[in-house]
Amino acid sequence: MSVMNERRPSPEQRRAADALEALDEIQKKSENVRKRYRSYVERLGPAILTNGLGQALATERAAAGNGKNDDELAHKLLYDNVSRWLCRSEGVYANARDLLEAIINGTQEQYLRAQVEALRWIDWHKKFCQAYLPRPDES
Repeated sequence: MSVMNERRPSPEQRRAADALEALDEIQKKSENVRKRYRSYVERLGPAILTNGLGQALATERAAAGNGKNDDELAHKLLYDNVSRWLCRSEGVYANARDLLEAIINGTQEQYLRAQVEALRWIDWHKKFCQAYLPRPDES
């Protein structure tokens, strides 16, 4: 068996692949949802750096409401995508059912790892959103 067959994607490649895959669902939504989603993705990284992961995600989840209008749906999709990444089977909060609960009940080490991991994932996701989604209206 050759070394090439045993090659595993790097963590950075896995982040990039997941961030791009997360865009698939967004692409199916209305133009208004796609514009809003892109705008919220662009703001999430700075919000995490300013307020911390827990507060930034709690704000995102609160803004998602019931996901019944375009604005709420865009927030819900973003929260769900970050949650899915951090709670996947190999994630910081492996197999957790609720990301905010996992953050509250987790260790400080997990929190710090999750914050770094979220920022790295969001960096990729933001680049893909900027490449594939319409720009928000300039107003």
